[in-house]
Amino acid sequence: MQTVKRTLKIILVILLGLWAHYTLPQHDIVRVVNTYQERQDLDDWTRIFWASPDDQSTGLVNRDVQFIQTVRKKTFLLGFWRRDAEAAMVYRNEDTGWSWPPYLKFDTATLQTEVDDLRSTPENPKWAVITHYGWRNELFSAFPNAVKIRAVSGPDVTIIPWFNIFFFTFLIAAWLFLRALWRQFRQRSIDPALEDVTETWDLIDDKADEAKGWFRGWFKRK
Repeated sequence: MQTVKRTLKIILVILLGLWAHYTLPQHDIVRVVNTYQERQDLDDWTRIFWASPDDQSTGLVNRDVQFIQTVRKKTFLLGFWRRDAEAAMVYRNEDTGWSWPPYLKFDTATLQTEVDDLRSTPENPKWAVITHYGWRNELFSAFPNAVKIRAVSGPDVTIIPWFNIFFFTFLIAAWLFLRALWRQFRQRSIDPALEDVTETWDLIDDKADEAKGWFRGWFKRK
């Protein structure tokens, strides 16, 4: 039973980790290479990797999506650590509207204009920090969704993911608080009730033993 509980806890932690990695904002240092627009089919299960900012787009089987081609500095652990390596990265640029994740993004056209203004070449690079959520998966044609971009002085600028730090701090604090509340509730309500049940059961068991002894004595007298 302990093995089953441990396995379920591990699965839950993995699922929560994947959810956090997909949903929380990440910050990439990039150099914009190009932008383009392409019609995407949304008629299979991979639709979950695309935004659905309004009711109309939810019913469409395809739509035009804007993309941002970049060269980025590689990072890991939600952008907490940066590597020296570079790699090509393509982002999509879609409004999230009021849907999930709750980025409330309505400025796709503005963002695309800002991105176009930051285009550069290897000989004359312009570096920027692009904030995004989601995954890049070539097999499923999934692209992270860019939500913000800003110019920076160079590729070695330090980016502190304050939102992720506050989020995990709040999450740990909330878990510790709820754990303490549960322990208090258990000590004040559940444990005394279990003790009462145990005492009652012991009393019933003692009465049953007394009755059994009385019957045995009665049969022996007979």
